[in-house]
Amino acid sequence: MLISVHSYAKINLGLKIGPRRADGFHDLRTMYTTIALSEPLRIEVTEGSGIEIICDDPRVPRDSTNTCYRAAEKVLQSLQIQSKVTISIEKKLPVQGGLGAASGNAVATIFALEKAVNKSLAAQARAKIAATIGSDLNLFLYGGLVVGTGRGEEVWPLPDLPSLPLVIVIPEVGVSTPKAFADWDALTAPLGSATMNEFSDAVYAWLGVKYSPQDLNPASGVPAFGGDRAETLLLDLVRTGISNDFERVVFPEIPALREVKCALEREGAAYASLSGSGSTLYGLFRTTAEAEQAAERLNASGMRAIATRTLPRDEYWRGMFA
Repeated sequence: MLISVHSYAKINLGLKIGPRRADGFHDLRTMYTTIALSEPLRIEVTEGSGIEIICDDPRVPRDSTNTCYRAAEKVLQSLQIQSKVTISIEKKLPVQGGLGAASGNAVATIFALEKAVNKSLAAQARAKIAATIGSDLNLFLYGGLVVGTGRGEEVWPLPDLPSLPLVIVIPEVGVSTPKAFADWDALTAPLGSATMNEFSDAVYAWLGVKYSPQDLNPASGVPAFGGDRAETLLLDLVRTGISNDFERVVFPEIPALREVKCALEREGAAYASLSGSGSTLYGLFRTTAEAEQAAERLNASGMRAIATRTLPRDEYWRGMFA
């Protein structure tokens, strides 16, 4: 059976880095939101065995290091199925750009493969598979607005928000995430816990409720909040002062990325930031027209800019197999 699926991207709304843990990872605090940029995957299941990755982009691995390969392998093992799985990736999202493209691909593979074999994993098993592959896969199990803790893999869905216009800028330069973490450790690791606490306080104040991440366990459901926060979201977000810690080490290393952020702000972005460790940057705008006009001007100046929007949870699920 052949299943087609849309694999969406994400951005980080703020990201704070804690000290290095005993397992080599860093504790993180972040908010993720899916966005309306995607790339198509086709998962075909036939008789036989083995996993094949097909992609024209030479930067995408075709062996067992590919996140889709690993996801398919673990799903087949969990469901005790032996089949030949062919995964075709039409690459449209940047590779290692901070938009979670490979992570989204892996989760899309999990859902598509379940559909292709007409068997479903338990939610807990699906989450375990996702967490073993990467730090930000679990956010794609929910879509929409999600808070991430741990090394990013411990996620709790937040009450979703209406779609917000944004502009994505994809620089040609890349960022090494391991190097960015190492630079952070050299700069300010002793301050990690404090800065994470500041982020937590800012986020929970922004949400306008008093709870800890433990209160958002998806097993107990997502809390409901009254009032319409959409109209004041951008101003509230700016007011909290949340930011991405990676900017403190990435911008001095690659000053061109700081210039991109400044360009987004000059074009009227209410909030601009790196996504993840970069190199992709984004700016949130008040209206779709403002975002589209800003993208036009940025493209005219030689940047690769795309006007898009955040993708609420219900649209994420409707669009996955559309």
